[in-house]
Amino acid sequence: MLLQIEPVDGLETISVLELLLNGGFMMIPILLLWIGAIYIFVERLLLIKNSSRTPADFKDRIRSMVLSGEVDGAKLLCAQTDTPVARMIEKGISRIGSPLKNIEVSIENTGKIEIYQLEKNLSMLATISGVAPMIGFLGTVTGMIQAFIAIAQEEGAVSPKLLSSGIYEAMITTAAGLFVGILAYLGYNYLVTRVQKLVHKMEYSAIDFVDLLQEPQK
Repeated sequence: MLLQIEPVDGLETISVLELLLNGGFMMIPILLLWIGAIYIFVERLLLIKNSSRTPADFKDRIRSMVLSGEVDGAKLLCAQTDTPVARMIEKGISRIGSPLKNIEVSIENTGKIEIYQLEKNLSMLATISGVAPMIGFLGTVTGMIQAFIAIAQEEGAVSPKLLSSGIYEAMITTAAGLFVGILAYLGYNYLVTRVQKLVHKMEYSAIDFVDLLQEPQK
């Protein structure tokens, strides 16, 4: 059911859809930005959720295998787990036998690649949060210009209805732009927080693995 604006003093009810349709051509880029924001948010959220699903016993199993010399088994477990943490550990395992510093660098470089993949397209969501309101304001300005042109072309007294309808139609784009911008901004900050939590987990796992390599093997 469409949301509706309640009538005041006998005025007819106007649905939200009708308001949006009256917003003019500037509603088109705002709508496209809204669709893009939803797509980016959902796609990134699913990726981050999947990347965070490292089994609870993963590190314990890796520790047991490495200390017992089962390097191939540890690499296989990492490949089957397929998360950023697992890929970092797998890179470290593949460098076992090299100087510890080289192992740390390999893990760090792999971590940077994983972080880049996690943060991919987040900047676009941040851009949408800033651009959508500006497009809304631009739509309001162009709408007001059109309204005053129509008023200037009127002969005699200007109808209050003509003036008010032109103004409210122009303001629709501002409301729509702010709506998209605010939600995109909230979505961006939520995803950034999720990524930061995962990055901290990756850093802790990398440090834990390097410490593991310095323990005596069984």
